[in-house]
Amino acid sequence: MRIAMASTGNTLESKIDTSFGRCNYYVIYDKSNGGVEFLPNPNRNMEEGAGQASVTLLASRFVSKIVSGEFGLKIKPVLDSLKIQMIVVNDRELTVQNVLEMLNH
Repeated sequence: MRIAMASTGNTLESKIDTSFGRCNYYVIYDKSNGGVEFLPNPNRNMEEGAGQASVTLLASRFVSKIVSGEFGLKIKPVLDSLKIQMIVVNDRELTVQNVLEMLNH
């Protein structure tokens, strides 16, 4: 299983970003082998459609869950159609490392 997290930066200490489509990085965690990949978000400066373009990007990486502080209104139907689970976190202080620890318990 591969899980993506919207992140403010490219370290394990980076916070989970409040914006899915316009975050700085996506952190992709492969639960099967423990691998972590930091992927710069190429869509963050798009005028429109950043969220949908990011869903397409992450789907191409075989992600089955996405963790973010918020998702745009147009994103849920797209994720549902691709069978990708959306996980909203409300804690603004959560780091990538915090989420990885939660995923492994």
